[in-house]
Amino acid sequence: MLVIISVISFGAIHLAPNSFFASGELNSNITPESIERLKMVYGLDKPLVVQYFSWLKAILMLDFGISFASGKSVSSEILSRLPITLLINMISLVFIFCISVYFGIKSAIKEGGAYDYAIKQISLVSYAMPSFYLSLLLVIFFGVYLGWFPISGLNSAYTQIPKWLDTAWHLILPITVMIFGGVGSMILYVRGLTVSILKSDYFFFAKARGIKGKNLLKYIITPNLMPPLITILGLSLPGLIGGSVILESIFSINGMGLLFYQSALARDYPVIMGILVISSFLTLFGNMLADLWLAAINPHFKKAKRG
Repeated sequence: MLVIISVISFGAIHLAPNSFFASGELNSNITPESIERLKMVYGLDKPLVVQYFSWLKAILMLDFGISFASGKSVSSEILSRLPITLLINMISLVFIFCISVYFGIKSAIKEGGAYDYAIKQISLVSYAMPSFYLSLLLVIFFGVYLGWFPISGLNSAYTQIPKWLDTAWHLILPITVMIFGGVGSMILYVRGLTVSILKSDYFFFAKARGIKGKNLLKYIITPNLMPPLITILGLSLPGLIGGSVILESIFSINGMGLLFYQSALARDYPVIMGILVISSFLTLFGNMLADLWLAAINPHFKKAKRG
């Protein structure tokens, strides 16, 4: 699957109109002969099939090539920006999961009431709110008007507080945007699953047997809610890289999202392909982790293992 994705991505990128070495892109005075020499240096003068297999051979050796724009190793470019993107997205994912499970279950239990209605309306606003619009609102109100939070970068030029605390202060607005933008759909998803569980035959049977309150939540609702949520979490892994393109651009955070955006504008093929390969690997890896986790919590699997 990873090879198929790489073939499609490689072909689509190289068949796109124009390129990094197009006449006038680098320098308006550059000669066609100089452009051809540059293409020979980077191997872009060879047939597309030859370029792909050369690139694939390098990838197998964990060599993503050299960036056209910066001249640096693609691996070093990605590794220098990956930690902050993972940090932002992992924190957001934990908060989104916890908030969604709590409010989704509580909304389903109180289905039809005022609490349920309020949660659904807030979730719909969250689901419909464009992240770039919310980012601009928070920047204008909390950053410019009130001056409570910094609006760009990760560190202040002059500050007496510790660096980690300064970074955390800079990340409050971006993480808030990510949490609010992702929690709405997840709450509605958890609520829908919980409502179906509450209306199931096994739930009524459990209540008929005298199971009540927290025991229903612990032994009936949560175990039946976990499998689909684990699947969703597995599919969320690729979003750790691709989901922050707009956010990192607005807040000027030097992460993977901003790198991907800048590389796409510059038609920097090696960097684009490196990020796409990592995203594809995370997708497949996330699916595999979800399957293993589902097997681990499956009581039938546990019985078979003990047997």
